Amino acid sequence: SRYLIFFPVYSKNLLCWTLQIKPRVFNEYRAMWFKSCRMTFSYVNRMKKCRYPWTRLYSTSHTTVDSSEIKTFLVLAHKWWDEQGVYAPLHSMNDLRVPFIRDNLLKTIPNHQPGKPLSGMKILDVGCGGGLLTEPLGRLGASVIGIDPVDENIKTAQRHKSFDPVLDKRIEYRACSLEEIVEETAETFDAVVASEVVEHVIDLETFLQCCCQVLKPSGSLFITTINKTQLSYALGIIFSEQIAGIVPKGTHTWEKFVSPEKLESILEPNGLSVQTVAGMLYNPFSGYWHWSENTSINYAAHAVKSRVQEHPVPAESVLTEETEELRANVHTSPGVHEELKR
Repeated sequence: SRYLIFFPVYSKNLLCWTLQIKPRVFNEYRAMWFKSCRMTFSYVNRMKKCRYPWTRLYSTSHTTVDSSEIKTFLVLAHKWWDEQGVYAPLHSMNDLRVPFIRDNLLKTIPNHQPGKPLSGMKILDVGCGGGLLTEPLGRLGASVIGIDPVDENIKTAQRHKSFDPVLDKRIEYRACSLEEIVEETAETFDAVVASEVVEHVIDLETFLQCCCQVLKPSGSLFITTINKTQLSYALGIIFSEQIAGIVPKGTHTWEKFVSPEKLESILEPNGLSVQTVAGMLYNPFSGYWHWSENTSINYAAHAVKSRVQEHPVPAESVLTEETEELRANVHTSPGVHEELKR
């Protein structure tokens, strides 16, 4: 298993040993005994917080990462930077997605540096793979963190960016899932990019909630993905994977495809307002992408996080307030008794 959890066994036994000592043994030194307990608890707490340099603590209780998807991308980890290989469509997709991200972010920047328009912006590239999109964003001046749950993908990305000293300073890569860094990076990023990722997660709602949490107020979320239609099944899986071999077999699962409507229905309640949805079409013969009004296959979406996050009021609180209000007016309204009965 790739999930490693270390337990402080020694300290746990020590705690049990300390607590099992009967108080009567310390009749004369009761204060010393309580002090020992406090020290033991303090030691255990420090051990729980300790993270060893050779391992990472994972939360296995809930994750959006699909283990079967990990195996698929692990096999292809060394092919990310082959522009004529299996990831050729993603290389050419940069012609659309990089300007799409840049131009929408520039709307929020009053003054920008020529040549480095995204200078000063902090971007999170979720599911960065080998860094195909991370590097162009870094070249635009942004400070980018690329994360991916596949260790080999991150090694490939690290190796490639090390050849460029400028990118080496602007880009940081981490082998982890989004859920693992939510707490430490809450409201940190000006933009979160999830390009060709949401169709691979096993819990879309949790994933999008995490994206919202790490965004600053007024921050932007950029998504490119595949619509869930009969046409996307025919072209995205049957043709692309099984006939033409443009994409390796098993890369996509139609049930995980996401419609723009479904995406918006999750984003809106989480404080993200969808600004733009644009169709994208790939020509397998020319190897190029172009924008389209048709969103039935691939599309790009841009959403913005609201400035003030409204915290939903629990239904129980609302019910209690309504009941108290009815009771306060019990003597003034003849129909209140009937209302309370209901």
